[in-house]
Amino acid sequence: MKRSPILPPTYLGAAIATMVALHLLFPVKRVIPFPWNLLGLLSLALGVVLNIMADRDLRDAKTTVKPFQESEALVMTGAYRASRNPMYLGFVLILLGLAILLGSLSPFLAIPVFAVVMDRVFIVAEEGMLAAQFEGAWQDYKATVRRWL
Repeated sequence: MKRSPILPPTYLGAAIATMVALHLLFPVKRVIPFPWNLLGLLSLALGVVLNIMADRDLRDAKTTVKPFQESEALVMTGAYRASRNPMYLGFVLILLGLAILLGSLSPFLAIPVFAVVMDRVFIVAEEGMLAAQFEGAWQDYKATVRRWL
């Protein structure tokens, strides 16, 4: 699989723009009215916090945050105890929070598309690199920690 020169935050930005456009142009149906839509702030905040924690965990281990760069360490602590991909999970939580805030049905369509793109473009390749580099330790980690949650 060809490695993408476009980094995940760019995909996140594109997904956010798509969700807002869908909400404004094709809202389909309002499913979450005010003030219940404000609950989306919780998911959005959780996603941001999860990304900050995962980024900190990688930096503390003195390994790269950027996809497709060789890792210096296999991080299995902090946010990585619950998910092998907490940053991507954080992005999905951000998108979920935004969809709830917008309150219409159509923005929710972007979330599974984003998750599949992240899986196919980044996660599969990244996990392949980790498996090759960390072999048995990776297999043990993979057997105990789920890909998303």
